[in-house]
Amino acid sequence: MLDTTKVQYPPKQLIQTWVWMMIESGNSELEDKGRKNLISAFGSLAKANEYLVHLAK
Repeated sequence: MLDTTKVQYPPKQLIQTWVWMMIESGNSELEDKGRKNLISAFGSLAKANEYLVHLAK
């Protein structure tokens, strides 16, 4: 589980933009950039997903 009290993550809107780039943009360069940004910020796509689920609660 992510400990969100100690780590400073990007704003939700930026994360949502990266997810959009990766999934819905239809542009392979944007998909790669969105994926790389999420991995850079969270260490893995799984941790980014866990954080988004945590925000949705």
